[in-house]
Amino acid sequence: MSDERYSPDLAGWAAPSALEAVRAVVQVPGSKSLTNRELVLAALADGPGILRAPLHSDDSARMLEALTALGVGIERIEGSGPFGDDLRITPQAAAAPADVVVDCGQAGTVMRFVTPLAGFARGDVTVTAHESALHRPMGEMIRTLREVGVDIDDAGTWSLPFLVRGRGHVRGGEVTIDASASSQFVSGLLLSAARFDVGLHLRHEGARLPSIPHIDMTVESLAHRGVHVERPAPGEWIVPPGPIRAKDIAIEPDLSNAAPFLAAALITGGEVTVDGWPAHSTQPGAQLPELLAAFGARSSRRHGSLTVTGGDAITGVDLDLSAVGELAPTLVGLALLSDAPSTFVGIGHLRGHETDRLAALVHNVRALGGDAQELEDGIRVTPRPLTGGLWRAFHDHRMATTGALVGLAVPGVVVDDIGTTAKTMPEFPELWARMLAGTEPSG
Repeated sequence: MSDERYSPDLAGWAAPSALEAVRAVVQVPGSKSLTNRELVLAALADGPGILRAPLHSDDSARMLEALTALGVGIERIEGSGPFGDDLRITPQAAAAPADVVVDCGQAGTVMRFVTPLAGFARGDVTVTAHESALHRPMGEMIRTLREVGVDIDDAGTWSLPFLVRGRGHVRGGEVTIDASASSQFVSGLLLSAARFDVGLHLRHEGARLPSIPHIDMTVESLAHRGVHVERPAPGEWIVPPGPIRAKDIAIEPDLSNAAPFLAAALITGGEVTVDGWPAHSTQPGAQLPELLAAFGARSSRRHGSLTVTGGDAITGVDLDLSAVGELAPTLVGLALLSDAPSTFVGIGHLRGHETDRLAALVHNVRALGGDAQELEDGIRVTPRPLTGGLWRAFHDHRMATTGALVGLAVPGVVVDDIGTTAKTMPEFPELWARMLAGTEPSG
């Protein structure tokens, strides 16, 4: 069905163009957001537990390395799915190893979720990251952790790298945070809060609170382990001190990583089914059926699968993506090929991700002859005829997958670094080629 197969080389990855409507059934690996949350909770639990069908990617590998450095036992056991082993997690010992280095790579969840755990160590923990991620916002996290009793030496930079002087416990208490830059600040604190000496009373005070579904995901994950999070008002959370229950947990497929596959149905006028779509999910990707409907798609659910069918055209949209910002690159890709201008707002915080996603999208769109403008809190796209050219990943997995998506309809698109998809979906090139070939998933 495609005119090119996956063949990465030093010149980049030639995005295959679709010669006809895509019709395929796809499986995607486990959710990165859920995997890294459940790894942290398993590390803090009151006994060993198993994660079934976790994501195996660069981000989850960084989390595993960080937890291992902090004394958590991790054992791989044979899994039943197509994407790798299950994991048996044995919580960190009372006296976690001291004087260790945690390298977060590009993983925001690692830098925001593991730093509170470092306070439980007895000794120094250096937290650092890949040079391309040292810019990611951490100042509010550092300030708030200091207020609940974590000793952090950042040499006055309010950023990575920094040193945590672990004292074996974290006091906790009442604190206010501005989480406008990332909901991960809230989630990182909530995940560890039950282990704080006096628990946590957290208030958000800021212009906005992005990606609320990710906070809902954290609260639900805690509830499954017996930790009740009281929410007396919007932007306020109370977590009492207490145990975190050990459990065996099955990880849902990553619904946001399913987005470019489902969007391929609209671009080609075809039909794509994603297996294992949960009946209920707090993942932002769970909103894809409604979001894609705005572009003219039809969707249906049957026997645990979601099927999206494209129409005769892609409709221009005006959408507030404040709750689902991670889907913005895929939706911008659709807007480039729509029948009218589109505006996306509520995503100013995307400037602080792996790259400045708004600037990166505008750069790539213009490189192909398209028209996109940054807004104060979003991006506007006006469809124009596009030509092939270089689509830069900017060290960002969602930039890379969006380039692949645009390439379905625009011959000659070359993604400079498709390997960056390994951050959350190492199998992406193979899964993309299999979708274009209409091959059923294996396993």
